[in-house]
Amino acid sequence: MKINVKNYIVILFFLTSFSISGQKLPNNHWEITSKTSIKFDALKSQQLPYEDNIEMDGKKVAGIVSYVIDSAATLTINRQVFFPQLHPFLGENDPSWFVYRSYVKNTFSDAIVPKVFINNKRFFPGKLKNVIINGMIHFEHLPSSSGLQLKRTFLPSPSERLFIEQLTLTNTTANAISINATNTSLKHEDMGASGKFTTVVQSNAPSKAIIEPNQSITFSIRIMSKLNDEAFPSQEIQKSIAGRELFLRKMSSSLILETPNPTLNTLFEFSKIRASESIYDSKLGLIHSPGGGRYYVGIWANDQAEYVSPFFPYLGYDTGNISAVNAYKAFATKMNKEYTKLPYAFEVEGLPPPAPLDRGDAAMIAYGASQFALALGDKKIANDLWPLISWSLEYCKRQLNESGVVKSESDEMENRVETGSANLATSSLYYGALNHASDLGKSLRKSKRITNGYTKEAAILAKNIDAYFGAQIEGLNTYKYYKEHTALRHWVCLPLVVGLNNRKDATITALFDRLWTENGVHVEKNNPNKAISTIFWDRGTLYALRGTFLSGATDQSLQKLEQFSNKRLLEDRVPYVVEAYPEGNMAHLSAESGLYCRVFIEGLFGINPTGLKSFSMIPRLPTGWNNMALRKIKAFGQDFDIEVTRNDKLTTIKILDQKGKLLYQKNTNLKKPVSFSFN
Repeated sequence: MKINVKNYIVILFFLTSFSISGQKLPNNHWEITSKTSIKFDALKSQQLPYEDNIEMDGKKVAGIVSYVIDSAATLTINRQVFFPQLHPFLGENDPSWFVYRSYVKNTFSDAIVPKVFINNKRFFPGKLKNVIINGMIHFEHLPSSSGLQLKRTFLPSPSERLFIEQLTLTNTTANAISINATNTSLKHEDMGASGKFTTVVQSNAPSKAIIEPNQSITFSIRIMSKLNDEAFPSQEIQKSIAGRELFLRKMSSSLILETPNPTLNTLFEFSKIRASESIYDSKLGLIHSPGGGRYYVGIWANDQAEYVSPFFPYLGYDTGNISAVNAYKAFATKMNKEYTKLPYAFEVEGLPPPAPLDRGDAAMIAYGASQFALALGDKKIANDLWPLISWSLEYCKRQLNESGVVKSESDEMENRVETGSANLATSSLYYGALNHASDLGKSLRKSKRITNGYTKEAAILAKNIDAYFGAQIEGLNTYKYYKEHTALRHWVCLPLVVGLNNRKDATITALFDRLWTENGVHVEKNNPNKAISTIFWDRGTLYALRGTFLSGATDQSLQKLEQFSNKRLLEDRVPYVVEAYPEGNMAHLSAESGLYCRVFIEGLFGINPTGLKSFSMIPRLPTGWNNMALRKIKAFGQDFDIEVTRNDKLTTIKILDQKGKLLYQKNTNLKKPVSFSFN
């Protein structure tokens, strides 16, 4: 029997894709119940005991809910609550750097839950039935022996120093149940430079109540804090719940991904939430921060300037766009005529780090700010950001070494691993920034001397990157990370991200065959320090996937993306992508969720801003898919949809406005990008 190898590969790919998107895999703890919801069924789970945590943030509070389900389906919860703007004094024995992690915070066990009594016996919840995550987290129990059923919901207030636990008791019997309850009232005070901080835990369970058959009562636990003579948050819990629900509706009604794979669609929805909720009031205005129990009311050149800010224009989230502008403005205050390095962060509402390290931050800022300005499509804001972009590019130019690549003391990993005196990441980002700045300058009608100069510098830099970093590493014709380096590193993906494809085949092999694990791309696998071989940072995986899609490795990239997305959404650490392991124990830092969305925007759909009102696009429709769409895109000052459909050997691209009017249509073989302008 003669087998058509090409058709066999297509069928194999389709079956692999279906097994990930259409069935519950053996390692999955969770299942998708809607495009915006996942569920853990504790009664059917074969994975008990199980434990995890989830962070939820508002502008003045962050809460990490940690939960443990034992083998008998008994639930235990801890609530770690942060008030990011309240900064207590350090202890006598604390190291000085603690000032950068100084927040009023407390952890509360189930001891704060009101005690409920029925006929002089204390009520205890029945076994846990399920856990549901949908932008809030809900725990539903089976009825206890008394017939009372408990459901708990956790959420942050969107705007107040308040974290909420709402409890609902339902009578599942045919008879009325009379209850008595005691309430929690705890108070803790702390001191800091701003004065006295008062944290209070209060509950409002009824001291006496009768619950009729099939009826419920609802009460709450409020964890809240205030500064000096501030008033505590209002008692109107429903106002906070409505505010959180409004935020979630904003997320689900903008930038909607449609693919044949529900796992990708759902993780995309969750990623919009995590990327957008971690924005705080601060002395710098509204600013985005990573969160994760460590990083609040601060900004970084990588997380905020490079990773997440360029995402917000596509989402059309005004709060996110404001936070981006505020971040760039903060860095702009440190520009100087001497072109000395910028601080890499502003922590705790504006404090720069005591010993700034040049991590290639100017390249990160120029790359992110130019992308943000182009995608936002606001000429005034673009002009406001232009001095920072041009200053950062000039700084990078002054850091070129004798081989014409950019020197920096480290990269975003801050010397966790060796980076040499000039690394691939910094030069790649500088290259990408030069090209974006050239396009931005043309939109702002800057002189041809400037815009053409950036284009020429980028062309020279591309050659220098290839000459300096191009090498045979572990038998592959890819890149070394710095001059003396001899192992493959995750950031070999960055040339692909910025459009440098001379070594793409070997680089894709390096990423997917040599560095890939069940947790995506590892930092390195063959470092002499064996501990380094265990390290992974999801940001590296997300950049890698963006780059491999862009370079045309569509089916390989999709297979890896599906595998990775299934693990992050439905296995044992959910429902977001993470920062790193072992560092931070896989914390759900929020900017990484922005990078996940950008895998689709800039990778799968290949959107590249070329002007304030224009972009190019090279969608990568996988072999097993006939269509995909990205709807309610808010970039370039517009609101539009992109539809991509298979059309025999060609691909049909449509751009439509929100009234369904066709703005653009083209049948293409996608050998080169197509261009579109709203002008």
